[in-house]
Amino acid sequence: MEEKTDKEIPVDTALIESLWVQKGHERTQRPSWYYAPTFILLWVALFYAIVIPLYNYLPDRVTFAEESWKPGQFVGERAQQQLYVYDRIGPKVTGSYANEVTTVEFLVNEIEKVRTEMQNDLYELEVDVQSPTGSYVFIDMVNMYQGIHNVVVKLSPRGSSSQAYLLLNSHFDSKPTSPGSGDDGTMVVVMLEVLRQMAISRTPFQHPIVFLFNGAEENPLQGSHGFITQHKWAGNCKAFINLEVGGSGGRDLLFQSGPNNPWVMKYYKEHIKHPFATTMAEEIFQSGILPSDSDFRIFRDFGNIPGLDIAQIQNGYVYHTPFDTYEAVPGRAIQNTGNNILALVRAYSNASELLEESDDKGHAIFFDFLGLFLVNYTETTGIILNCLIGVISLVLVGCSIWRMSQQSEEQSLKDISISFLIILGLHVIGFMLCICLPLLMAVIFDAGDRSLTYFTSNWLVFGLYICPAIIGLVIPLSLYYTWKPEDKLSHPYHLQLSLHAHLVVFAFLALILTAMGFRSQYLSVISMIFYGGALLINLISKLHDKGYYWGIIVVVLQVLPFCYFCYLFYMFLVIFFPVLGRNGYNSNPDLFIALFCGICTFFALGFAAQFINMFRWPKLILLGLGVVTFIFCMIAVSEVGFPYRPKTNVMRISCLHTRRYIYEYDGSLSLSDSGYYFDYQDRRALNPLKNSKLDLTGLAPVKRDCDKYVMCGIPCFYYSWCRWRDWAGWLPRESEVMIPGQLNFEFLGKTVTASNQTARFEFQMSGPPHMNVFIQPLGPAEVSDWSFVRKMLDEPEEFQPPYQIFFSYGTDDTPLKFHIDIWKPDGDFDGPVLEIGAVGHFVSTDFERDAEARQFLAAFPDYAHVMEWPSIFKRYVF
Repeated sequence: MEEKTDKEIPVDTALIESLWVQKGHERTQRPSWYYAPTFILLWVALFYAIVIPLYNYLPDRVTFAEESWKPGQFVGERAQQQLYVYDRIGPKVTGSYANEVTTVEFLVNEIEKVRTEMQNDLYELEVDVQSPTGSYVFIDMVNMYQGIHNVVVKLSPRGSSSQAYLLLNSHFDSKPTSPGSGDDGTMVVVMLEVLRQMAISRTPFQHPIVFLFNGAEENPLQGSHGFITQHKWAGNCKAFINLEVGGSGGRDLLFQSGPNNPWVMKYYKEHIKHPFATTMAEEIFQSGILPSDSDFRIFRDFGNIPGLDIAQIQNGYVYHTPFDTYEAVPGRAIQNTGNNILALVRAYSNASELLEESDDKGHAIFFDFLGLFLVNYTETTGIILNCLIGVISLVLVGCSIWRMSQQSEEQSLKDISISFLIILGLHVIGFMLCICLPLLMAVIFDAGDRSLTYFTSNWLVFGLYICPAIIGLVIPLSLYYTWKPEDKLSHPYHLQLSLHAHLVVFAFLALILTAMGFRSQYLSVISMIFYGGALLINLISKLHDKGYYWGIIVVVLQVLPFCYFCYLFYMFLVIFFPVLGRNGYNSNPDLFIALFCGICTFFALGFAAQFINMFRWPKLILLGLGVVTFIFCMIAVSEVGFPYRPKTNVMRISCLHTRRYIYEYDGSLSLSDSGYYFDYQDRRALNPLKNSKLDLTGLAPVKRDCDKYVMCGIPCFYYSWCRWRDWAGWLPRESEVMIPGQLNFEFLGKTVTASNQTARFEFQMSGPPHMNVFIQPLGPAEVSDWSFVRKMLDEPEEFQPPYQIFFSYGTDDTPLKFHIDIWKPDGDFDGPVLEIGAVGHFVSTDFERDAEARQFLAAFPDYAHVMEWPSIFKRYVF
């Protein structure tokens, strides 16, 4: 019998190769490689079947016909009608007739219509057209305004003694050439309809509501500053809702809250109709990555009041272009925002926290789950939750490793722990490759002048960045499983260890980010909860030890976090794709998109991607992903990858047709020329135009003049333009640019005070509604004082010359008088000590462009949008 049994052993071994049983667990045959594409396509299908529909969901518009049987609801059709009238006014640049007169009249008329509909004595409606003058330091410049216009409305319950007001804000001005129907006309009409609904409501509210329609947000943020620092009602405003648009349509994202007032988010959670919010958006926006800002900054910093910053974010390609029109704004998007804002206004106008400051302090952590509901808790709760779940996750991994050692007769706890540490190290390498391979692709494409290939064809990021990220994440362990010596630990256990390694990385990531004060670490917590939950179920049910069956629980529980992470990162890509088309020339935008795709892959597919190693021949699967990347690369360098399209995805170009006068210390004119100053908006600069009919002969970098003239001798407009001046371009023009107005800069005199080694220089400037003064002390001289806001002089470590003063006005064109005090160590002011650049911008269409400029602009291809105006630059030395 013994001899017979020995002869049968080879037969039994062959059977065990396909289905092998050890004590307490079972090792099954690995699925064939050709099942892997189906597995991968499963996640793609989930993205398109669940994430995209929920992300794009908008409610039906309420029409006039439905208003009678839907009382108290926001009527989207009325708001659309008002938007149509607003749109037909055209561009509304601060200082233009369209903005200062026509749009103000439109708003006042619409408000008076609301007054006529108030058929009860419950409320009192007050209207004030404010015309403030003021200044403050904004980023790198002194921001001055004079005689701009705000339309301010206060709706008060009669008999209410409350002196605490709720502030609702939007802006009615727009960028040059843009009618601004999205930014911010949509929010203007939303506020008008919310005002109407509150004014005709039979249900009274406790606190007065102030509706601020500000007329100088794009200048930037002057209207809100004029209100919160000067208006008679500003001191009573205890909370605010700021309404913005970063595109045209879509859902309204809550991207800033507070600060330090969690009660604001509590009310948002309880009353919002269609939640769309994330702490991650708040942290990204406040980091300064995006080239944008909002009135939230002004109300927070100058009003010291808490609030919400809400914006529609879809279709940012038309933002600040002529294509931001009424036709581009979906009615259902207006309805969605209207539903939300009306509900929030009703809630906050009855909030007891407006009267008494809440004891709750600190930041909030918040996020919506696929638009279905909102999760909100305090930062303190978040810290406790992160630490607790992180520790539990590590304990569960320890229990799993101990369980494996108990079920394996040939592997001790020490052996399995060593294997796990090796796998953990390889997984960390995989995480690094998951980030670095997409970044490498971005560097290669940028080196070949092929950046922004995804700008229109967004789907290209799948092959260019996501596939390399998956390859990088999986390949270290794939190679390890291929090359490692025969291991006595089963492959299902090895695969579990790779997922455990991913969990451990998340646990440490959550703890590190918590220690660094980041609230976006809630993403790691979500991953830990769902995988930790799957691991706990598998341990309790003993599926943990039954071949690959544990994978069923893991995959099922990964569906929800996968959908959330895709939803979240898709939202950010919707924002970033168009934004990077106006983020300047000096940085590679592909690096940002590649990094974001790598992080998205790590979070959304970090666990699921490890199942590639469950199939036979995983290297063949990864090779297939590599082939997909190669195919997408070939597509990206074809015409499909050309970033721009007419009207829908335009190339942005800022071009000022400029007249320059350079005066020396003795008053002589050393240079008088004309040309086109280009502020490059994206990485490709003007390279895509080389094959067009546009003549760019003589185009040269501005940088060559930066040592000769203050601010490089160019009329840079905002702080961002001046920051980017080293990368700007100058195209000389033979004929003189015809300036449609005057810029008068007068030197009024110099007073020397020998006792303190200073000299005061006095000036007066008048001209168009937008002007700049650039100030550069020469040699050892320093600016010791001036008539502007002193902050830039008081903080020399943060602000360095040349100093930029930005000045604009609405209808009050009173000349700007100012003085500059110069200090010099030796007190000798007989030579040059001060260089001044005086700039006038003739921005609005109230000013005519000359014939040659119009001909030059007409030569640009149809996929290019040129934001342009005449400007004049005068340089003086004193």
